Amino acid sequence: MIQDFHLVICDIDSTLITSNRILTEHAMDVIRRFHAHGVYFGIASGRSIDQQLHKQARDWGFDFDFEVLIGMNGSELWDGIHQKRFDYYKLKKEWIREILELMAPFNLNPFMYVKDKMMCLRVDEATERSSKKNRTDILVVDDLSEFYAEENAKIMFRTTEEEMEGIEDYVRQHPSPHFKAFKTQTTMLEFTDQRVSKAVALKAFCEMNKLPLEQVISFGDMSNDNEMLECSGWGVCMANGSEDTKAIADDITELTNDEDGFAEYMEKHFLKPRGW
Repeated sequence: MIQDFHLVICDIDSTLITSNRILTEHAMDVIRRFHAHGVYFGIASGRSIDQQLHKQARDWGFDFDFEVLIGMNGSELWDGIHQKRFDYYKLKKEWIREILELMAPFNLNPFMYVKDKMMCLRVDEATERSSKKNRTDILVVDDLSEFYAEENAKIMFRTTEEEMEGIEDYVRQHPSPHFKAFKTQTTMLEFTDQRVSKAVALKAFCEMNKLPLEQVISFGDMSNDNEMLECSGWGVCMANGSEDTKAIADDITELTNDEDGFAEYMEKHFLKPRGW
């Protein structure tokens, strides 16, 4: 376990917040104590920086901004220290078309974020739920070609937990040199440029701010967090996390995200020993 840490960065869903999308009072108190002691805090998500992450700290009730925001699973970075925005590795139009052709046999409802809307083929229960959760209007398109009219950070597909394993196997059997797929929830598969990861943006932030990666603690729960956990000085998987993420983590929380796993872990291992 690392001794000194200068940045704590967390995935949001199923990691920092509960299944009911609540940031607990204990977690808020822990983050405030980071701020009081000069420790940076950041969030790393599949969500958009512009549409969602920039306002997240205020929505949770903090009177300060987080020092780092990683959006679109690493395709976007906000460096709050220098007040600068960076973008990395978007999917090219022809790659998006290839992805849609690859996934056609499953007759799923692809969706992606375009400007301030969520583009999809049809409205269903999942798109309505996502639209409400992310406060994003739905844009239903008439033709698949509208998905690859311009480059985009990612394209997503929702399925059932029962079907996910078979779809993952199918995608692994059809690799691409350009794009990759990974599970970000038990029912959602996302496609991005091969080079995209939360680790890419995290490394860029640390380099720009002369912060050793060895002084970073990261928390996650799913495959899209793996590279971020691996490159950090101390990577922690939630007790409710996926088996592959637990396998690469330096440690696993004793409690789940619904049991204040993040806050309890930091309290026990890092805050109380320092008298914070």
